[in-house]
Amino acid sequence: MYDSTRLYHIIRTVIPMLIPPGFAPFPPDKVDLVGYKYLKKVEQPCGMAEIRPFRGVRYNKRLVQDISSVICPPYDIITPEMAQELHRRSEYGFIKLEHGQQLPSDTDEDNKYTRSAAILRNWLEEGVLKPDVLPALYLHQHRFSHNGSRYRRRGIIAAVRLEEWNRMVIRPHENTRVKPKSDRLNLLWALQANTSPVFSMFEDRGQQIAALSADQEWAQPIIEITGSGEEHRIWAVTDPEIVSRIAACLSDRPLYIADGHHRYESALNYQKERLTCYPSASGDEDFNFVMMELVDFNDPGLIILSPHRLVRGLSKATLAELKSKLATLFQIEELPLKTPDISRQIDDLLAGDKTDRGRIVLFGLSPGNLLLLDMSDFAAASKMMPYFHSELYNRLDVSIVDHVILEKMIGMTGEQEETSLAFNHDKADVINRVLNHEYQLAFFLGPVRTEVIRAIADAGDRMPRKSTYFYPKPPSGLVFRRLE
Repeated sequence: MYDSTRLYHIIRTVIPMLIPPGFAPFPPDKVDLVGYKYLKKVEQPCGMAEIRPFRGVRYNKRLVQDISSVICPPYDIITPEMAQELHRRSEYGFIKLEHGQQLPSDTDEDNKYTRSAAILRNWLEEGVLKPDVLPALYLHQHRFSHNGSRYRRRGIIAAVRLEEWNRMVIRPHENTRVKPKSDRLNLLWALQANTSPVFSMFEDRGQQIAALSADQEWAQPIIEITGSGEEHRIWAVTDPEIVSRIAACLSDRPLYIADGHHRYESALNYQKERLTCYPSASGDEDFNFVMMELVDFNDPGLIILSPHRLVRGLSKATLAELKSKLATLFQIEELPLKTPDISRQIDDLLAGDKTDRGRIVLFGLSPGNLLLLDMSDFAAASKMMPYFHSELYNRLDVSIVDHVILEKMIGMTGEQEETSLAFNHDKADVINRVLNHEYQLAFFLGPVRTEVIRAIADAGDRMPRKSTYFYPKPPSGLVFRRLE
């Protein structure tokens, strides 16, 4: 829902920035143009990341004793079924702020954003939510299980100065779409708050920050959630000396966005719109910063899964021709599907690729069998890629599936993707969705390594959207940041 003031600001500040001056156009249905630069045009780093403490807003433990009952996943992984359950679970559920319910009767004056804003005001007035007295950096220890092993991940939740992409201080690795950014931008205007952090990575040289964080963990946490599959502990670091040391350690290196590209770009757009209203702003206003959770590249709890591709809506003719088309570029090996350990079988097949060629596992084209696809003609495949990307991008499994197979061989358009393409990191669930005829095909991808993410971002390139799934997502509602 846009009012006339918002629309004026968007036309004046955002539209002129969609296409950088001097650049040739490129396909808009696959790449969101905001902030994108050709590799040869990328500027060298010309600034440093600025990290600041902030006065976090948290649930009042006297009124909300079970914090685990009110936190929720970030908006972009909440399914409609999950949303219904979360809205029912608690009258104080954070989902009412993070991902409000949309109703058929919504208007410009009464919609999910205005209702979330009213709920936030009420909870602050009633003391359900309380801002901390002192600005702090928040240390987040996240414990969880994955594939039978237990992990711990350490993060620092901070306010980080917004930087344009071409400054290379904050570096993205994935493309984005317009619709999710519009949603987050509307929520920013309504709540004047960062409800969930942008999840980012950094290099902890000499493990300086890990040592500082470990020293703080001897104190009593301000939030502690235990006894469930995931455990969370939060410490508030308010000592100016410790805050300064952590900020100094992070100030001379770039930050890499892992998850939350839409949130970051929405914050950039919000900043631009606010600056049109306040051209004399000093630069220290809260809208010049965004809440981030920062994690070391080498943290053992930094787990990256693959968003596998699920496809439906294909004609019988398209399915009949696909195998012969694949054979022109891939060596194809047909293997019987092994149950019950399907995930292990797919992992073993994907891990068997010791080259830089693409290796993909396809299910659904041959009943009861997996098709192992090994790229045999990379030169021909490269000609099917968008011309403005790096060779590293062209060799990514996800690029091969999205551009070569889905776009060129199947002929899927951007419009068709909205209803015919889904993403899922759970391999067993993906197989079941094909077996249950909810989808026709599944393309399984190997996980992207952190060094590849870093190389893509350092080159100024971006992977296709939904190339990575960082597991698990930091929840929304532990602590959030108001723009005061």
